[in-house]
Amino acid sequence: MTVAYRPRRDRLWFARTRSYTLFVLRELTSVFVAWAVAFTLMLLAAVLGGTLPQFAALAARPWMIALNVVALAATVFHAVTFLNLAPKATVVRLDGWRVPAWMIQGGNHTAWALVSLLVAYLVLRTP
Repeated sequence: MTVAYRPRRDRLWFARTRSYTLFVLRELTSVFVAWAVAFTLMLLAAVLGGTLPQFAALAARPWMIALNVVALAATVFHAVTFLNLAPKATVVRLDGWRVPAWMIQGGNHTAWALVSLLVAYLVLRTP
């Protein structure tokens, strides 16, 4: 009787190098990105459904504030690492000239900052 060879797997393979650790952390932050989307959709439903006071009471609970602070930090980490990877995934050529990675990365970060400022202005402005 023969037994198939099964190589032993290391459960902490990602902890061996910094790049693998960052990769796994980035993938884990996707859960918090999904939470941020769900929270935003719940806010939109509360605004449209007329239940904004109940939603505000829920959002003001300490555990919800702590969860959203962690989600914000995780989402920022996710966005920064994603934008840093963009030049490696895309090659932009303009009339045969390859756009340097720092220009793609800088453009992405600048666009992200501008959109964030616009959203912050729209949300935080006084009526």
